[in-house]
Amino acid sequence: MGMLDGKKALIVGVASARSIAWGIAEAMHQQGAELAFTYQNEKLKSRVDKIAEQTGSQLVMPLDVTSDEQIAAVFDTIADHWEGLDIIVHAVGFAPREQLEGEFADVVDREGFRIAHDISVYSFPALARAGRALMQGRRGALLTLSYLGAVRAMPSYNVMGLAKASLEASVRYLAHGLGPEGIRVNGISAGPIKTLAAAGIPKFRAMLEHVEQTAPLRRSVNIEDVGNVAAFLCSDLAAGVTGEITYVDAGYNIVGMAGLE
Repeated sequence: MGMLDGKKALIVGVASARSIAWGIAEAMHQQGAELAFTYQNEKLKSRVDKIAEQTGSQLVMPLDVTSDEQIAAVFDTIADHWEGLDIIVHAVGFAPREQLEGEFADVVDREGFRIAHDISVYSFPALARAGRALMQGRRGALLTLSYLGAVRAMPSYNVMGLAKASLEASVRYLAHGLGPEGIRVNGISAGPIKTLAAAGIPKFRAMLEHVEQTAPLRRSVNIEDVGNVAAFLCSDLAAGVTGEITYVDAGYNIVGMAGLE
């Protein structure tokens, strides 16, 4: 018997079998959840179709999170197939590449700032608003993904750090507003993981090595680590947890004066 038996979950943001969203989907499937997926564009559709097949999902829908119409269409489709929705996983983040190279003050501009916040942040409360009606009376759970760059200055993370800080604030405000309806809202701040998105980050291998040398557990984390915590946070076992950012980073976030041992 799984801790998500009978739960219905929407996973937004799966890009490949190496993505954190896939780790979450796999863990939730193993714990008994029935899944629905979205894909960003036709290029990614075949990947998401394959992942859906592996988890027995019949619901795969297009979704550009910058479109309110497409967001509404996703939940209309879910309402046609399911009597309600228990879980929404938001694994979406983007900033133009030029915003992530060099020093923040040198590269940030109005358009890059807008894009990063629209896609990476606003999409989360937008999904919450659109899915709210389907979650009534079901002890629903919303989950998003953050990173330590929300609260610490990280090399080249730049405007994404600001976006993640805003995303973490949205977790608290959504938790406060939706709590009386029995809907919980939480975030996971994961450590660096070898994903397709991470492949374009300068010096990413050095980042992983630094974490493995410095984190209390002396290792980096993987998508299974994040997936298992996500499944727990969206289960009734975490019924008393809301508005929290849970770190899944082998303890790296607690360390100061790294490398002085």
